[in-house]
Amino acid sequence: MHYDMLLLRFGEFTLKGKNRARFEKAVLKHVKLLLKPFPGASLRKEFGRIYVVLGGEPYEQIIQVLQKVFGITTISPVKMAPVELDAIIETAVALINELNVDEGTTFKVNARRVWKEFPHSSQELNHLIGSPILRTFQALKVDVRQPDIELRVEVREQAAYIFSDVIMAVGGFPLGTNGKAMLLLSGGIDSPVAGWSSMRRGLEIECVHFYSYPFTSERAKEKVIDLAKVLAGYAGRIKIHLVPFTEVQTAFTRTGQDNLIITLMRRSMLRIATMLAEREGALALVTGDSLGQVASQTLSSMNVIGRSTELPLLRPLVMMDKQEITEIAKQIGTYDLSILPYEDCCTLFVPKSPTTNPNLWVVQKIEASIRDLNALIDQAVATTETVVLEAGGAVEGRKEEVIQEDWF
Repeated sequence: MHYDMLLLRFGEFTLKGKNRARFEKAVLKHVKLLLKPFPGASLRKEFGRIYVVLGGEPYEQIIQVLQKVFGITTISPVKMAPVELDAIIETAVALINELNVDEGTTFKVNARRVWKEFPHSSQELNHLIGSPILRTFQALKVDVRQPDIELRVEVREQAAYIFSDVIMAVGGFPLGTNGKAMLLLSGGIDSPVAGWSSMRRGLEIECVHFYSYPFTSERAKEKVIDLAKVLAGYAGRIKIHLVPFTEVQTAFTRTGQDNLIITLMRRSMLRIATMLAEREGALALVTGDSLGQVASQTLSSMNVIGRSTELPLLRPLVMMDKQEITEIAKQIGTYDLSILPYEDCCTLFVPKSPTTNPNLWVVQKIEASIRDLNALIDQAVATTETVVLEAGGAVEGRKEEVIQEDWF
């Protein structure tokens, strides 16, 4: 099928009054970034809408990309016609012909005369366009309530737009319009979904991943980078901080407190993520915690672990069950990667009987007994590697140089 452009419609942020222009600008910037691989396409903006003029680029591929843009609710491929009745009818008939309608298919015409200088009203257009279509396609029947095909015609001053498909997109708020947060990204099912859910609510996220070489393999780290690449497909680009966690982790194994090791590790992860957040200008941390799912996600455990940071700790999945989370993971394209058998640093050190009700005073006393813990955490931050991932696979890596400070 041939289309001339795509119509992108905005979502709930259109109700945000004075912030609307800022949100629309954010969507436009995101769309421009994702259209880089399609040099023939260009953008045109109107109030409450963005038009992508295809310029010969493949509309199916562009739709697949733009369905991932947060803030866009629906996409319609559009045929354009001169603002003349005969040309509009001809284009409408051509569109119906390309849909290959079957016997008994129902339709209706929904016309809008946006340009009031056009000589025919919206109601007149419904009849003037619908009658030739019925004569041409005798298999069609009219149903004004629930038609199989709703042929939409918008008559504007510069052109008439004819379309029928309304394709769902991701919706939500435009990326980055609600600030930046750091996502603790493991190789499991939950944390990528938490990251996607956060981006859908307008957060820009940077990922923090903890690896413990040689306890975890290089392939386990690559798996997490692949998960971040999927998120980059929604964000356009994403930054992932790869934190060497071996020394911190092994320090806890020497305490003899095996039942508390997950609590201790997660508290240190939050401390490191907090330091990275301060450096990167992020205002919150995001985790994939789901209440009661594992020992470290009981209310008591989450309370003790969360006390290790003063930043807001966002848990988008906290009231979801595993089935709900898994369904979203499948929809967004992270599930098949998450179930690959490459373990992260937490799963390798899970004790036989992890505590579900840790005592904050006891945990703090154990941390205080590890004399070099603060230095190990500082060193983990100083040796963190940062990789920038772009939609489409471009990768840029670098070691971050930071000024070490006493954060505790």
